[in-house]
Amino acid sequence: MNHPEIILRTLDRHLTQPTRMILYGRAALALGFPVPEPAFAATFDVDAILPRVEMDAIEMDDQFWIALESTNRELEPGGLYITHLFRDDQVVLSPSWLEHVVPIPLTGLRHLSILRPSVGDLVLTKMMRVDPQDRADILFLLSQIPSASSSIPATLDAAIIPVIPEIQAAFDENKRWILSLLAK
Repeated sequence: MNHPEIILRTLDRHLTQPTRMILYGRAALALGFPVPEPAFAATFDVDAILPRVEMDAIEMDDQFWIALESTNRELEPGGLYITHLFRDDQVVLSPSWLEHVVPIPLTGLRHLSILRPSVGDLVLTKMMRVDPQDRADILFLLSQIPSASSSIPATLDAAIIPVIPEIQAAFDENKRWILSLLAK
């Protein structure tokens, strides 16, 4: 069992009712693809996107927050945790990202259903920093798109970028890098 799976199975054990979680980051890469890079499974955390349209229900879901706290407390000695629960307006995504989430089949879960954004949206989430690991993840994601050179430019152009200068600058730099890769 890999780290993201351990974290999510622990969370599922602490939940008391059906709960949906939309993963991004390396946990989404480790669990959301048939043949992920082995390094993805070594991530120590699980990151999730919280849709703004569901925030009232999420904020009032006490069993989720209690389960999250219990999970992090239980896994803390091993250095594993759930972190980075961002609203969708705090992450670079396409306007229709929520309509294109993909279920992640993880058998044996009682209460937790996990999903990930589309491959194009996962690329966008990786463009918030100029970081060698994020760029390696982007290369993996681009390899998962049969027609990346024709579909990704439109995805990049449609991206909704948080109004944070550092994120906007990183996105612009990564966009130039990706477009230069696709032009080769």
